[in-house]
Amino acid sequence: MKKLIAIFIFFVINLNFSAKALDLPKYYKFPENYLKGKFYDSTKDFFIVATDNLNDSRFKNAVIIMLDHDEKGALGIVINKPIGIFTLGSLLKNLNDQNIEEKKIYNVKLPIYWGGPLDNNKIFIIHSKDYKNNNTKNYKNVSITSDYKTLLDIAQKKGPKNSLVIVGLSAWTLGQLDGEIDKGHWNLSEVSEEILFEKNNEIKHQMATKNSFVRL
Repeated sequence: MKKLIAIFIFFVINLNFSAKALDLPKYYKFPENYLKGKFYDSTKDFFIVATDNLNDSRFKNAVIIMLDHDEKGALGIVINKPIGIFTLGSLLKNLNDQNIEEKKIYNVKLPIYWGGPLDNNKIFIIHSKDYKNNNTKNYKNVSITSDYKTLLDIAQKKGPKNSLVIVGLSAWTLGQLDGEIDKGHWNLSEVSEEILFEKNNEIKHQMATKNSFVRL
């Protein structure tokens, strides 16, 4: 996956998740054959936790924080799939900002995560609510910001107390996630900062599974 990330041109932009969820096929290409189910309840502001019934190797033991989910589709970001450690300079190599005077900032190393197979040229910073700027979008338990200033603040220890820098996201078209849940591919789990920002990524799935439930 490091080879994959090396070819990306990173320029962090703000996204309106709700607007995209209204017409997901307009933005993303989905498989023609998928497990289509009926929408009952939103999984927004929950984790969905992969079960042993899920055969997609990309999402093995995945824990995904759900950002949007309605009868037209769903959006989320995987939070326990680290890609590797990268310098800030490699993430912002095409950025020419005259306000950044200290070159040593570019040598600061940050752990980067894989958020899903879509929008792999975009970075999302999931973080604690003690930090915000004009591009911050607040959710029930966490916030998300998508801009290079946040990366610079993190590198200079002026950013949020807790954060994950994530490349890409996950999306499901009409009825797709609902069908996968019906088939037992995912369980729901309460979102907590303890799980979200746990340093040991291998136990995040165990922690979320322990707290998971099946919605009746």
